[in-house]
Amino acid sequence: MDAFKNIPEVKIGLVAVSRDCFPLELSRKRRLALAAECRKLELPLVELETIIENENDVLQALKEISEKNIKALVIFLGNFGPEGPTTILAQRFSGPVMLAAAAEETSADLVDGRGDAYCGLLNSSYNAGLRQLKIHIPDYPVGTAAEVARMIEEFAPVARAWLGLKSLKIFGFGPRPQDFYACNAPIKPLFDLGVEVMENSELDLYDIFQKAAGLPEVKAVAADMAKELGAGNTYPELLDKLAQYEVALLKFMEKNLGASRYGVFANKCWPAFEAYFGFVPCYVNSRLAARGIPVACEVDIYGALSEYLLTCATELPATLLDINNTVPGDMYEKNRQKIGDYKPTDLFMGFHCGNTAACCLLGPALKYQLIMHRLMEPGKEPEITRGTLEGRIKPGEITIFRLQGTAETELRSYLAQGEVLDVEPQSFGSIGVFGIREMGRFYRHVLIEQKFPHHTAVGFKPAGKTLFALLRMLGIKKIYYNQPPGLPYPTENPF
Repeated sequence: MDAFKNIPEVKIGLVAVSRDCFPLELSRKRRLALAAECRKLELPLVELETIIENENDVLQALKEISEKNIKALVIFLGNFGPEGPTTILAQRFSGPVMLAAAAEETSADLVDGRGDAYCGLLNSSYNAGLRQLKIHIPDYPVGTAAEVARMIEEFAPVARAWLGLKSLKIFGFGPRPQDFYACNAPIKPLFDLGVEVMENSELDLYDIFQKAAGLPEVKAVAADMAKELGAGNTYPELLDKLAQYEVALLKFMEKNLGASRYGVFANKCWPAFEAYFGFVPCYVNSRLAARGIPVACEVDIYGALSEYLLTCATELPATLLDINNTVPGDMYEKNRQKIGDYKPTDLFMGFHCGNTAACCLLGPALKYQLIMHRLMEPGKEPEITRGTLEGRIKPGEITIFRLQGTAETELRSYLAQGEVLDVEPQSFGSIGVFGIREMGRFYRHVLIEQKFPHHTAVGFKPAGKTLFALLRMLGIKKIYYNQPPGLPYPTENPF
């Protein structure tokens, strides 16, 4: 399975609509100009020849959409547009839909060349509400051809994440460890989203691992691991076991996707795992994340979903980290030049045992899990606790994100953008020093107040705008973000 074959390839259809008392040619001309601007941006766009004036045109457009294998749709009001047929098309189309409208181009042509799409978009939006449609409408959805092309460029990752979600299956292995009730995973909200879930026992996981022993793919995967690790291959004798586990997971996924197209995992990884498998699975988890198949730790089903949506949004590997520990005062003072104007409460360390993709780490190396070693092999040389991929997380822009089903089966989400700072964490695991504006207030009045768990999905580029738009399309009503100083949270003490 090659990198990122586990996320959708999006082909976007562009269809123009025209109200019958306005010139159809105005919509056609504006659609052609918009398509030309999209080609400049190298967007995966296909024009529909059909222009929607009535319901019969809707049927013709749907036929054309099927023939051209279009997965996402932009409905473009080249003029006022017919709100009935426009929203019927959005209702009948099975994929994500964006609605946008043409601005007037010149004061020299405001008689026959005036389209009034600014007005028509109000009617179409009202009609979409009557039909209870969840469609993407850009922040300011009226523009020139070049401006609307940029809106479509921003819609593409939203559509990719929507399509991935609707064809996703989450494979879970084992119950959550004791004292990890925070990884509570009510299933109903996932089904409401269109996500499939297949839960299995730890015995099932051990069984598929055992059956992968001796398969010819294992040696090839072990060799690939050695190549990837390079100087960080500190336990070469362990690679065959890790490779066997990777092969087992991929074969299981291939066999059990069923009607779904994409898969992710949420797997039990301690404490019994090590005694039977003889390693920790973190490095394998990191490798699958690099291929667009997140494997969430501690059977965190919503963590796996959040990682996957970030992967779709960014087309980069995501990871799952604990929002873990504060940055000591002496480290803050020592690194003031690198930290800049972040306050101490804007900083925290993101950490996990070793599940972050090698491409996201500085100096990645195969090591052992220190915390588990204290618990399982005290006073001994590491054996069954080996298998983490450790290193400092590369400095750069990040997004933290979580979509969570609560115990009351309500979906809620948060997102915040920030950066990993070029500061040495002086600790172990996959770890980095994170800076997020107003993190202290966000931590108290969102993460604690709204009862989010300690795991956060991390994407390695800004993705807040994409994810916010996706959440709106999914109908998530409670979306939290790190509010600026002048905007208090509802629970924040004003005194």
